[in-house]
Amino acid sequence: MTPARIAHVGIAVRSIDALLPFYRDVLGLPGVPLDDSDGARIAGLAAGDSLIELLEPADAASPIATFLDKRGPGIHHICFTVDDLDAALARCRQSGLTLIDEIPRIGAEGKRIAFLHPKSTGGILVELSEI
Repeated sequence: MTPARIAHVGIAVRSIDALLPFYRDVLGLPGVPLDDSDGARIAGLAAGDSLIELLEPADAASPIATFLDKRGPGIHHICFTVDDLDAALARCRQSGLTLIDEIPRIGAEGKRIAFLHPKSTGGILVELSEI
């Protein structure tokens, strides 16, 4: 088993356009094209070997809109890459973790992903993504 690594950090924002200059112009993070997903408009930025995803609700009923309504802007989730998503999910189940996605699906980067419930991971929404 290859150790997991941080793939990206998802940050819930009310407006990508308002925050993009900070990440791009002040911090110098180059843009990375990503597909919108789960009712969110997504702007990707390269931060070394990892990405920052700015997540803006495109739909008032989206998970990001709900997050912003409850908690306000901030870190939404952290994503780790794994070499075998099915095996990682099996280990999660065996450990008693609660999965949000029992079956992997395709995420914004076109890779297979699955989310773990924050109540199982110390209050942090964790996404697993296959390499």
